[in-house]
Amino acid sequence: MSRAATGKGTLLRLGFLVPDASLAGLHRLGSAADPLVALIARTADPDEALAGLVRLLDVVRDPDELLAALAEDEGTAMRLLSVLGASQALSDHLVRHPDHWHELADSRLGATRPAAWALRARLLEAVGADPGDPAPTATGPDARAVDALRVEYRRLLLRLAARDLSHHLGVDDVAAELSDLAAGTLDAALAIARARVPDAALARLGVVAMGKCGGHELNYVSDVDVIFVHAPAEGADENDAVRVATQLASNLIRICSDHTGEGTIWPVDAALRPEGKAGPLVRTLASHQGYYERWAQTWEFQALLKARAVAGDLALAGEFVAMTRPLVWSAAERDGFVEDTQAMRRRVIDHIPAKEAERQLKLGEGGLRDVEFAVQLLQLVHGRADERVRPPTTLSALGELTRAGYVGREDGEALHEAYAFLRTLEHRMQLYGLRRIHVVPDDEAALRRLGRSMGHLKDPVGTLEKVWQHHRREVRRLHEKLFYRPLLTAVAKIPGDEARLSPEAAEKRLAALGYLDPQGALRHLEALTSGVTRAAQIQRTLLPVLLGWFADAPDPDAGLFGFRRLSESLGSTPWYLSTLRDEGQVAERLARILATSRYATDLLEREPQGVRMLGGDLAPQPAEALTEEMLASSGRHDRPEDAVLAIRGVRRRELLRIAAGDLLGLTDVADVGAGLSRLTDATLEATLAVAGRAVRAARGLDRAPTRLAVVAMGRYGGFELSYGSDADVMFVHDPEPGADAQDAASYAQAVANELRRLLALPGPDPALEVDADLRPEGKNGPLVRTLDSYAAYYAKWSEVWEAQALLRADAVVGDPDLRRRFTELIDPLRYPADGIPEKTVFEVRRVKARVDEERLPRGADPHTHLKLGRGGLADIEWTVQLLQMRYAGAVPGLRTPRTLEALAAARDAGLVDEDDAAVLQQAWRRVSRVRNAVTLVRGKPSDELPRDIRERAAVAAVLGYPPGSSDAMVNDQLRYTRLARGVVDRVFWG
Repeated sequence: MSRAATGKGTLLRLGFLVPDASLAGLHRLGSAADPLVALIARTADPDEALAGLVRLLDVVRDPDELLAALAEDEGTAMRLLSVLGASQALSDHLVRHPDHWHELADSRLGATRPAAWALRARLLEAVGADPGDPAPTATGPDARAVDALRVEYRRLLLRLAARDLSHHLGVDDVAAELSDLAAGTLDAALAIARARVPDAALARLGVVAMGKCGGHELNYVSDVDVIFVHAPAEGADENDAVRVATQLASNLIRICSDHTGEGTIWPVDAALRPEGKAGPLVRTLASHQGYYERWAQTWEFQALLKARAVAGDLALAGEFVAMTRPLVWSAAERDGFVEDTQAMRRRVIDHIPAKEAERQLKLGEGGLRDVEFAVQLLQLVHGRADERVRPPTTLSALGELTRAGYVGREDGEALHEAYAFLRTLEHRMQLYGLRRIHVVPDDEAALRRLGRSMGHLKDPVGTLEKVWQHHRREVRRLHEKLFYRPLLTAVAKIPGDEARLSPEAAEKRLAALGYLDPQGALRHLEALTSGVTRAAQIQRTLLPVLLGWFADAPDPDAGLFGFRRLSESLGSTPWYLSTLRDEGQVAERLARILATSRYATDLLEREPQGVRMLGGDLAPQPAEALTEEMLASSGRHDRPEDAVLAIRGVRRRELLRIAAGDLLGLTDVADVGAGLSRLTDATLEATLAVAGRAVRAARGLDRAPTRLAVVAMGRYGGFELSYGSDADVMFVHDPEPGADAQDAASYAQAVANELRRLLALPGPDPALEVDADLRPEGKNGPLVRTLDSYAAYYAKWSEVWEAQALLRADAVVGDPDLRRRFTELIDPLRYPADGIPEKTVFEVRRVKARVDEERLPRGADPHTHLKLGRGGLADIEWTVQLLQMRYAGAVPGLRTPRTLEALAAARDAGLVDEDDAAVLQQAWRRVSRVRNAVTLVRGKPSDELPRDIRERAAVAAVLGYPPGSSDAMVNDQLRYTRLARGVVDRVFWG
């Protein structure tokens, strides 16, 4: 592009904002302008790049040489122009030292990173010191050496910035080179200090880098955190050595920090030393060790994670690092370590000025510290047993944590990408003025320069803000996920040798934790953790914690065995192990369930996807939502058997939800019964639809000749199902107008039979037996009756027990209008307006006495039998039902199929005094809980307390008793039922 064709419009399109000044600048370049204008347009700030080049031409000894070099070598031009467009401070440095532009003409500049020893040698030579001397000392005038160090530092920094900007170095490479440059600068400053301090040879002084310098991840401008360790030289007096070492350290700090005609380098900060600024500047190795072993706080061990010997007596500094390493990798075992670290991060956020909070790149939420704290906490917890995750550099450590399975692959990649972006943005911000800043500017000019420096030439401001906010959100999300991971606290509490899970340590730990078969448990562990797969690695992380959680439950052996079976069925599923690792609540809940409940363990083996559910809400779902899901799932299948398998799959999942909520103490016993009943409602509703379709298809019918409804009876009708309950029902139908009565009855019978057949098919879910024996005439009567047939039967043949049974009738499934009409039919029968006569009361009591005598299983203890024992469920429910039969006609509140609601209504009506009602309510709830707990523990229904010691302990645990309290649980059970029996004697038997 010729200068003649380069007008204001062209410059504006190329990214120049001040075309008049830039045109003048291009004119100053002469013929070199043509090849350079496109390169200038690619810089962070084309106007500044051009202005900086013009300033440089005004001060170099041979402007023509510079222009020729730029015109002939695009690499030289791009390196120089990139620096001039991105860093005003380095542009000023070039004007002060114009010959330094030759540094950027080095064709090898972008090829490799200079070695740390080479940087150190150049800096020492700049101050007149011999790099080969064990204790190099500066020569020549002090002021000249101090300035020479600054000039040489800027020269090397200029080379790095040019490579960074034009060759797109990785942020980790830039940070590492800056750290090497800082280490060499510290050594050169110490060489000047030796020249200043008389008798410098009396003390050995080692410089240990901390923080970013120690971690090889320094910024362009940053404090360099250090700790000094000293020792007397051979034959020197200790007091003299302390004095000399203190003077050397003090001078080193001033040499780097002081402002001179050549500016400053960066502050050297020794505040991370023991006792901070109040403590001595230098200490011996023994003094350091004594402090860290006795007095150090949690944050000091986190800081030592990045300690590195960098300058001075490297052997002595290396001894310091070696001495602190065991302390660092055992720090996580300190009481409250994880909580202290988390609290420290929160304090940092709380102290950010409000006006900076949203644009704080380093300390704010979603900033660099979020990544660094999360990575360091994971390192300190897991690094005790796994040396792979100990690198001091954040990105290297994150990579190892990801490879080892402590961080998910996607999470690790997202965090790596975000951290690299944030560090690059931080570098670009600091490079402009070589100032230590961490607040992202909000003025458009600065944002435009930053965006362009990061490659966003089109819409640099908008793109930069969009990308930054995306990474900020990702960092905050992942920080919350990793840093506050509940599993970390549990892992940190495990002693380091046990966290490794070596066979010997594992077997000892298993026996100590109470596993009855430690060798069998060890075989499960070996099966889960053998090999080098990612899954095995994650299992090695999880199992030390899970073993403890299993041991806190009644049956650790069953818990571990169940976990192995579950893991073998789900181990290759991507989400399974990562969910357990990242969602500590899921892992802990799973461990407790597996080591307590055979019922829930069986459900999990049949429905392993249910593991995911353990992290969410475990409250029972409403029948409407379940019905809709079941109908949608079954509607995708043509074969009725397949359709019902889909329905039963939803039921299996929801049984697990209810059981888990019950086991974890999250769901009240009344809500468990209601939840199981609503789940049965949905199952029957969806299966009735499938059965109807199947019968119509088999008979070639377009529409049903009759309407059907299902009436819930017994505990199902009372919304009081337990895990092992059958679904007691009656079927009612009503022929459509004009339909043949026999055809309608045959159709209704076929649908009812098909419904029962489908639900009885073998399958992976617990059986749902549909029991219709409470229908009129029992097993001898027709399975399905019309509404009129029910009316005729109840009017002529109904017995007392049938009226009593109808107290729990609830028409819940099928045609809504038919359900309503059936309810209207039976209400007068079960709630007689004038109550029941005394002879009926007598009959009810007679039937109850017969039940007590004949129904109790042989050998069962009448004191502890949960259903038919003294003060058990039957006693309480018959008592409430007798009150309903006598008084529901006059007391509307008694017209409910639910025991507790009817009992509350009887109390409110004064039919039962408040104390007696409370006793019955508490006993009913208690016995119902125990009955459910027995089923959950044993995996099958039972109305008797387990005789097995471990099963009885598990029942006590489900009820919330502490370990070792199974006898107390039995005693409490006897007390509840004894008190209930007293009330039954008064209220039922009179």
